[in-house]
Amino acid sequence: MYTFSKRLKIVSLALFVIGVIGWGTSYVESHGLTLDDVKVLLAEENSHHGADASHGEETTEATHHDVQTDAEAHAAMIHSTHDSDAHSEESHHDDAHAEHVLHQMHNRPYAALYVAAFFFFMISLGVLAFYGIQYAAQAGWSPVLFRVMEAITYYVLPGGLIVLGIALWAGDHIFIWMDPEVVAHDELIQAKSGWLDKTWFAIRGLIFIAGWSLYRYFSRKFSLAQDLADVNDNSNFKKNFRISAAFLVFYIYTESIMSWDWIMSVDPHWFSTLFGWYVFASMFVSGITVIALITIYLKSKGLMEFVNDSHLHDLAKFMFAISVFWTYLWFSQFMLIWYANIPEEVTYFVTRIEDYNLPFFGMIILNFIFPFLVLMNSDYKRVPWFIVMAGIVILFGHYIDVFNMIMPATVGDRWFIGVPEISAILLFLGLFLFIVFYALSKAPLLAKGNPFIKESEHFHY
Repeated sequence: MYTFSKRLKIVSLALFVIGVIGWGTSYVESHGLTLDDVKVLLAEENSHHGADASHGEETTEATHHDVQTDAEAHAAMIHSTHDSDAHSEESHHDDAHAEHVLHQMHNRPYAALYVAAFFFFMISLGVLAFYGIQYAAQAGWSPVLFRVMEAITYYVLPGGLIVLGIALWAGDHIFIWMDPEVVAHDELIQAKSGWLDKTWFAIRGLIFIAGWSLYRYFSRKFSLAQDLADVNDNSNFKKNFRISAAFLVFYIYTESIMSWDWIMSVDPHWFSTLFGWYVFASMFVSGITVIALITIYLKSKGLMEFVNDSHLHDLAKFMFAISVFWTYLWFSQFMLIWYANIPEEVTYFVTRIEDYNLPFFGMIILNFIFPFLVLMNSDYKRVPWFIVMAGIVILFGHYIDVFNMIMPATVGDRWFIGVPEISAILLFLGLFLFIVFYALSKAPLLAKGNPFIKESEHFHY
């Protein structure tokens, strides 16, 4: 039986409090910015970028000024009225640009919070899918890991409600289709208004969360009941098998729709038929990675002695395989859209390549090249510190993946991984750790009643 240690409670609560304070400070600071502050900032940026060019032009302009003729002076007077009008138009454009930048800077704390909230939620949802697959497939290797999976999935309900709550609270700071003024002037969004409606958005989200949470509740209930049943009574296991098969059908549909609603609608003009699968691959590999990390942590504490290096090897194989699968989907989505070069589709990638070049292409190294090289060797998959190293990189890479999905449409080129982003990560990391390890302490670490438990305990590969 695992005991939630006082030290881990303090660490998780400290992370949560530090995250709340840091994010709250960044929120106040960003909303304290005024239009004049942004104008000063833009002027400094323009001055910085144009300093060298301006310095080179000054000498030439001074020389031309010294030799200016009367004809040139007369021509300047004739065009003064036109220059004044042009200057007025330019000033109006500068004001509009400054307002746009101010809005992006106000959006940043909301977007940072939403990215971190979704990242930790998707880990738990990915584990729930993996858990359901193990039951539906009647896998013999994984029952020793079921209690870890059940503890991680405990976060699905609170995590999902938090993501949905942030989406509805932030509104048009994240989803421009929630702004009536934008919709009134945008025919494309108007055409999708039957789907992109705030009320139905909330209802769909609650249906998704309710379905996932009900499966988690009953699956956990049957799993614990199986431990207390007679040796020859597998009725609870059979119930779990049936509801897991049904859940996977429900999950396939709802995960795709959720990815459209909660992520893809951030860019309401863009769509991809691969997007649901792409998000699934990201959450699936992240979830499996966290299963491996928590299992290794528990083993380091002298617990879960029934987990051997073959179990870790299989988890690492899944981390390796789904990383390759994610890369396949990333490349397929990118290559097909880029090659077709349809304006309303390719603009999604143009924005990310121009303004997010480093994180957009950098995540290929984090999510594919690094885990591919580290986990390709079969022997390395049995070495805990290799798995931990690869796992940390994979999780950071998929945080960047979610970051790339949300930030370009909300903060544009005003992105940076600073206080709002780091604080939001700490906030939800603390909450995630507290909930998961609290759930882990509520039941024995071995699902001893599972009919495949002996096969799992003696699993060797």
